[in-house]
Formats: sequence, C-alpha cells, structure tokens
Amino acid sequence: MAVFLAVATICLAAPEARAQAESYRFTSVEIEGNQRVDGATILSYAGIGRGQTVSAAELNDAYQRIVDSGLFETVELQPQGGRLLIRVVEYPTISVINFEGNARIKDEDLAAIIRSQSRRVYSPRLAEADAAAIVQAYEQRGRLAATVEPRIIRRSDNRVDLVFEIAEGAVVEVERISFVGNRSFGERRLRRVLQTKQAGLLRALIGSDTFIADRIEFDKQVLRDFYLSRGFVDFQVLSVSSELTRRRSGFLVTFNIREGQSFRFGEITASSDLEEVDPDLFEQEIRVRAGGVYSPLAIENTIARLERLALRQGLNFIRIEPRITRNDRDLTLDVDFAITKGPRVFVERIDIEGNATTLDRVIRRQFKTVEGDPFNPREIRESAERIRALGFFSKADVEAREGTSPDQVIVDVNVEEQPTGSLSFGLSYSVDSGAGATVSFSESNFLGRGQYLSFSLTTGADSQSSQFVFAEPAFLGRDVTFRFALSHTETDQENGETYKTTETVFNPSLEFPVSENGRLQVGLGVRNNKIANYTGDSAIIAAEAAEGDRLAAFFGYTYSYDSRRAGLNPNTGIVLNFSQEFAGLGGDAEYIETTALAKAQTLAFREEVTLRAELEGGVINMLSGTSRVTDRYYLNGKIRGFEFNGLGPRDLAATDEDALGGNMFAVARFEAEFPLGLPEEYGISGGVFADVGTVWSLDNVNGGPAGADIVDDSFELRAAAGFSIFWDTPIGPLRFNFSRPLKKLKYDQQQNFDLTISTRF
Repeated sequence: MAVFLAVATICLAAPEARAQAESYRFTSVEIEGNQRVDGATILSYAGIGRGQTVSAAELNDAYQRIVDSGLFETVELQPQGGRLLIRVVEYPTISVINFEGNARIKDEDLAAIIRSQSRRVYSPRLAEADAAAIVQAYEQRGRLAATVEPRIIRRSDNRVDLVFEIAEGAVVEVERISFVGNRSFGERRLRRVLQTKQAGLLRALIGSDTFIADRIEFDKQVLRDFYLSRGFVDFQVLSVSSELTRRRSGFLVTFNIREGQSFRFGEITASSDLEEVDPDLFEQEIRVRAGGVYSPLAIENTIARLERLALRQGLNFIRIEPRITRNDRDLTLDVDFAITKGPRVFVERIDIEGNATTLDRVIRRQFKTVEGDPFNPREIRESAERIRALGFFSKADVEAREGTSPDQVIVDVNVEEQPTGSLSFGLSYSVDSGAGATVSFSESNFLGRGQYLSFSLTTGADSQSSQFVFAEPAFLGRDVTFRFALSHTETDQENGETYKTTETVFNPSLEFPVSENGRLQVGLGVRNNKIANYTGDSAIIAAEAAEGDRLAAFFGYTYSYDSRRAGLNPNTGIVLNFSQEFAGLGGDAEYIETTALAKAQTLAFREEVTLRAELEGGVINMLSGTSRVTDRYYLNGKIRGFEFNGLGPRDLAATDEDALGGNMFAVARFEAEFPLGLPEEYGISGGVFADVGTVWSLDNVNGGPAGADIVDDSFELRAAAGFSIFWDTPIGPLRFNFSRPLKKLKYDQQQNFDLTISTRF
C-alpha cells in the first residue's frame, strides 16, 4: 500500500499555496484494470462527474473513497489535462481457505468462526479480523499465547489461496485461586462454588482449570448468589486480580471480597390497601418464618405463592412488593409483603425465533401466561428460567417490549438450539459382578417435541439387562409426565453354579405435582419372572424354581417429597419416598409391597463437613402363595461391609448355603464427608460411615409342608463401619469404601472393600 500512496503523492501533492489554488475540470474519466467491478461503481465511489471542477484536496478524497471500498489492491489517479485516468488492480478471488497448525480446534469449527469465504473477493482487513476471531476462540479455551497469521498463495487468473497459519501455544492454567476478606467460609468451601477450578492431577481432561476471563465474571455472580442465599446481604466482590506467574505458565486468581454480616428473617407480615384483599388470608400462605436465614430465593418463592393465591381468588393485576426493613442491632430483616395493584398491561403475543427443530408448543408450555393474560414480569422471568432448564438450547433470551398500544406487551423469545441426543459406549467394573460393558442411546428432545427416549443394553459377567424408556413431560398439555418403561434382566447367580433368573417388566405411569414440594406417580404394570437351571440342593429354592414362570399384574404409586425445591435452607435438605405396589389384578401372584425412604443432609463446621443420614425399609406381604428369591430383599448396596447376597437368611442345609433374602428389611445409614487436607483441585475427600440394619422373615423356612425349620429368619441386626475416599473424576464421582462388620452372624459373608459410583445426596 505504501507504493500507491507514494504514487498518489507524486500525482497530487504540491506546495500548500498551489494545492489551495489548483483545480481540475475533467471532460472525460477513463478507468483501467477493472475486471469484476463495474466502471460505474468505481465512479460512484470517486464522486467526480464530467465537467465538474474539483480541487486537489477533493481529488485526494476521491482516491481515498475508492481505497476504502476494500475492492482494490492498488488505486492510482492520474490527471491528464482534461482527462482523468483511474487505474486499479482488483483484489484477487479466494479459491480455497485452509487452516494449518490447528489441533485443538477442528477445521469445520474454525470455518464457522471466520467471515472470509471461498469464491469471494479477498480482503486483507477481513482476513485480519478473522485471525483475531480465531485467536479469541483459542483464548476461550485457555490458550492465551495462540497466534494466527493470515497468508495468501497466488494462483493464476487473479486467484489466491487464503491460509491461516496457527500457533496454538500452551494452555494457561489457573494454578491458584485464593480469597481475601473471607471470615465465615474457608477457601476450600468457596472454591467449590466457582466454575473456575485450580489445575489438578487430571488437568489434561478437565477444561474448567483453564483461565477464561468471561468465566471469572460468571464466578463473581455465583459467589454473590452463594453469600446472599446465606443472609449476607451486604456482600461485595471488591476486585478480582489475575496475575501471570513468573514462568507465564499459569494464573494466580485472587478474589477480594467483603462479606458483611449474616442476617435472619425478622417479623414477616402481609399488608394491603385494597378493599378486595384480605391480608390475613395472604399471611397464612407465607411459609417463611422469623429466625430463618434470609434468602432471596425464599422471597421469590413467597411472591410466586401469593400471586397464585391472588389468581385463585380472581384478583388480576396484583403485584407483591417485598418491603424490607433492616435492623442492624439484632441483624434481622423485617419483610412486609405489600399487596398492590399493578398497571393494566396485557400480553399481546409471544414471538418465538431460532427454534429450527423444537416445536413452538414445547417452548410455549413453559409460559403460564398466554396471549390476552395480564402481564406479570416475574412470571416472564421464571418462564425464561424454565426454558433454559430444558437443556435444549445453548442460549435462550426472553424479553418484553411494548406492543401495538401502551397497555400491550409483546414477549420475544430468541433461542439457539444445541444437540440433545447422545450415543455412548462404556466399560464398567464392580467388585461384586466384575467387568461389564454398556451401550446406550438417549434423546431428550425427540423429534423436537420435548419428549424423552432412551435405550440401553448392559452386560456383565453375571447379568445382562436392557431397558427402553419413553416419557412425555406434558401429557394432554398439562404438568403431567407420562412414562412408558420396558425392561428385561437376566442374572446368573453365583457365577452359574446355582440358578439363573429372568425378569421382564412393562410399566406405564403418570407423574404429577400434588404440592409445592411433593409429587405423585401412579401406574399399572405387568411383571414376569422365572427361576431356571437350579443345580443346588436347597429344598426351598428348588420348590420356588419348580413353579416356573410367575406373572403378576399390579397397580402402584409413589409419593416423593423434596424440601430442596422450596430453597428455604441451602445447607439442609430432606427427601422422602413412600411406595406401594398391589398385585392381584391378574396373573399368578397376589401381594402388597411397601417401601419407604427418608434422607437428610446438612452442612456443618463452616460448611466444610457434610453430614448425611438415611432410613429405609420395606415389606412384602404375600396374599396368596409364598414369595420367591426373585421377589425378596437382599440389602445389596444398602449395608456396606458384606458381600453380594452376603447377609440375611440362608439355607444352611444346602451345600452352597444359598442366600434366600427376606420379606422385610430395615436399614439406617449415617456418614460424614470432610476434606483430607489435600489440594482441593485433586477432587479427593474422605468420609466415615456406619450402617446398621437387617433383612428377615420368610414364608417358607423348611422347603416343604412338613419338617423342621432349617432357616433362621428372625430379626437379627447387622452393623458395619468404615471410611471412604471420594474422588471426583471426569468419568464420574468414584467412591472407595473400606469397611468392617461390627456385628454379624457366623454364616454372613463379609467384604472389606468395594468401589462404586458415588451417589451423593
């Protein structure tokens, strides 16, 4: 470009006095060198007409306008008396775009980033902008040292190949995350909140330990949400410093925070100046109580509850305004939920864009508001959160704007879809069953209808199972989930030495909410099981195997309660499940099976230690006939320290002392999880546990109608204790249990170690 500026200078430059005085009048304008760009287009950029008087400065401006068009590699303006010659050399056409040196980002992903395209005119400015965009993409992956150089290779016919030469550089990791100003919570607890993680042992597999500036901004927000949910209403992130280490191999990130004091709820009231509103009725609907830790989520949930009450009473345009009075002396916040009349604004329509696969109705049913309803800003915000929670979209923006009149609002929904299906192959290992393989397919947005579809096939040393599940989350357009499940399982007990079992279950069901925290699932089903190839000498199992196939048609229900849905206490949660199954609608079996589970978790010692407790029990009550080994409980995985089928009633008269299980079981599990003092980025923590429980009660304890009892099926407690190692890995949370039975019977079979996938609260 410097050559052509020099040409222009030679042609146009002059002493200042001459530049001001000299002018040109061209009777003709000729253009040379243009092949693709029309001459009229070039003249339009120049802006010089025939017979028009122009100064030297205006001629220079014409030159600059042609250059700025970005269409020409060189531009030259030569006044020749009454003739103006415009000589141009057009930029070449891009033949091929290549990427060299890239390994971390695929060619097709880079091609989607850049704006340069094949068979389009090459533009150095655009190529430089594309290079900057590629660099930014690498920075998002923590490669701050990445460089990109656009180069061209000349070809015939004024064509070029555009090549982006990429030096990816090394990943810049976050070596240390520290906090200044934290008094109530330790650094280890706060680091668990952040999305950014410190580089650890598995840094090659973990992407969250790379330094990304945008992620730091997100971490500031989640850190604020963490403190606000615990009553720290004055919390502030004063600054975040990110410094490179001396070797420039990593970042040291420091959050400078101000915690303030933790506030609790003070007096909770409801008030209104509206004649049609009874404040006492609304106050009875409030679940927040004085003395609880202040939480914005509890306020939001209360507002939603009171607005639903207003709708049930036929009150439209009601707004709930939380008016907070601060009491610094006793660190409480009085909250008055003021019931007021909002503006009379209606929803004119809901416009949805960006959903190429997902049907409009899947998005629309996330709105409790429809066209013509009163406009509620809080409900629109909640609808946006429900759309994002679907997991169908990488971006979901919901905004409201004024409609065709001031009392009308148009809600715009703009989404970007993302893949929702997965096909996975995996290997598994269990101390009890050895190695196994799994193949599974799942689609959470089947045909864009928001339906769930999955199929899995699992095989192991002693078992094979397959399962098909289909779920419609909005059955008949309501908040009702219809689920269809079909499963088939084959097991080879004791490695083929004893017997094989086969079970097929068909179970359609409906699930729906019955309260704010409770849900109910009801369903019908058919179960068929079979005991085959029994080679042992247990009279009890032999009698059960002789029955062949047993078919049971059943009706069942499950009630579940989860206090975490209310969000009143971020540190404590309670989960309850109660199920019953009634068989006898047809088939060969008649029974009532009842199971119950209660789980609780809380955080203690500055939220560094997690305490968990679980109580579980079950009863099978046979209305006719006897239960079989395929029906009864074994406590596998429910009490640690014992082998698979290792505790409970056994047929001691049999050579293999076959495990028989029981019709009843009861278990209590207690554990604590705590840090081990290792670097937090390793993802390793420890725990201790204690389990106590038993399984008992058989319908047949002697193998036939006569004879002495040969099985002890009495209530005999077992107990075990031990410690665990928890390890959060990219393939999932693993748990290593080292246990020892504290109380067992002489025929129980103990197991001191097992490895499982951790299923925490």
